[in-house]
Amino acid sequence: MVTKSKKKRIPLQKVIWCKIRYWQNLNDISDEELADYLGCSERTLRNYDNNPSNVTLKTIDTFLFVTDMTLSDFLSVA
Repeated sequence: MVTKSKKKRIPLQKVIWCKIRYWQNLNDISDEELADYLGCSERTLRNYDNNPSNVTLKTIDTFLFVTDMTLSDFLSVA
């Protein structure tokens, strides 16, 4: 039996950041455009790539507002 402490899991921030990058790829959006959507710099995007734990709810909310998506829509993106 595997205990909870030994289970491997992907942190929520990483899942969310991967979904944002996936959406970016599907919609052929440049890093410059994505940074503009999120109100940050391209360097911040690269920082999120390395460590998505700094992705804030404000960033997610801004993304949802700019893309006119609901949280449910966003979470159901493949």
